[in-house]
Amino acid sequence: MAANFWTSTHYKQLLDPEDVDVVHPPDRERGITVEDFKLIKMQMVTYIWKLAQHVKVRQRVIATAVTYMRRVYTRKSMSEYDPRLVAPACLYLAAKAEESTVQAKALVFYIKKIYADEKYRYDMKDILEMEMKILEALNYYLVVFHPYRSLTHLLQDAGMEDMTQFTWGLVNDTYKMDLILVHPPHLIALACIYIASVYKDRDTTSWFEELRVDMNVVKNIAVEILDFYENHRSITEERVTAAFSKLALKA
Repeated sequence: MAANFWTSTHYKQLLDPEDVDVVHPPDRERGITVEDFKLIKMQMVTYIWKLAQHVKVRQRVIATAVTYMRRVYTRKSMSEYDPRLVAPACLYLAAKAEESTVQAKALVFYIKKIYADEKYRYDMKDILEMEMKILEALNYYLVVFHPYRSLTHLLQDAGMEDMTQFTWGLVNDTYKMDLILVHPPHLIALACIYIASVYKDRDTTSWFEELRVDMNVVKNIAVEILDFYENHRSITEERVTAAFSKLALKA
């Protein structure tokens, strides 16, 4: 994985943390704050997840779709690119990129089934048009490396296969944050293993030393994940609704 990743467009597009949650001017004019920006993106992760469960795609497709969505908003405003349309369009594009099949008409069907809110009601034409806009926003760079493969190999190497379900769940939750835009995927996997080892009281000190990775980076990622869990508890439906109310895009 390492050789492929380090020469990939994914690696070349990694961002500094301060470049990720930047609210674009058109959104600022609507009163959208950094906190609103994060909440809307997190809500769109949930939206992609719900749609994916209905159209039955692999976890990797979901993760790629979420990565596309997060990449788009480092370059485009939510005022220009309605998240409620970007989310299904990213899932549609990710399914193609990951060689899965999802029909646009199936997405439209399940959107109507999941959401009664008219602001979510887009048709096939809208999804196909947004797909092209997303491709342009991504500069046609569709390759995404995820922590899952590294996680499996690292757990085997550490003799911690019994932690697979726990750490896999942690990796899933990292897509509710922007970690995939900032850190190499194997470091995200290591941070999840580090959290699991502390939580389950496993001594992995010597194993981590043998890996010769920068433990400060691994621990900082772990702290970000734990901080997310702590802050996530205070998120209410009212706060999410208030953030979306500033995005009154669709009549």
